[in-house]
Amino acid sequence: MAKVKNGKDEPTVIKKYANRRLYDTGRSSYVTLDDLCEMVQEGHDFIVIDAKSGEDLTRGVLTQIIADQEAGDETLLPTSFLRTLIGFYGNNAQDMLPNYLEQTMNIFAQNQEQMKEKFSKSFGSIPKMDGMFPQNANMEELARKNMEMFERTMKMMPPFNMNYNSSEEKTK
Repeated sequence: MAKVKNGKDEPTVIKKYANRRLYDTGRSSYVTLDDLCEMVQEGHDFIVIDAKSGEDLTRGVLTQIIADQEAGDETLLPTSFLRTLIGFYGNNAQDMLPNYLEQTMNIFAQNQEQMKEKFSKSFGSIPKMDGMFPQNANMEELARKNMEMFERTMKMMPPFNMNYNSSEEKTK
């Protein structure tokens, strides 16, 4: 999916119409939520606005993409995490948690990039090694460490030092 730049490196504007259709103004074509998901995965920045009112609908559309992805076979968000996240709505953590989660995800993404580079440098020049090592090798360990850091942080913040334990629920 090609990214159309407007010369100012501004996000692509996606207009959402009353009939729920999404129009990519950068490519002058209609797109689906799957197309927007692909744009996110490719690193393309966009905003979604209501075609009539101009209201920013980006958060709602991104949330819908997450809900659609989570409804599939491969999920990223454990049920225990979702319950804990829902529990933070309406309390003091609601002000602080978004920034914390954003920083944690940025660190996670940086770590993932560094791991890819190290694997590429280590095994990239060896013939017939492609595909031998999973792309997400050690990601489970990194995710576990990030979750432990999250749990320790939450335990330090009254009134949020509830008994948060990600290992309590391993199934959906």
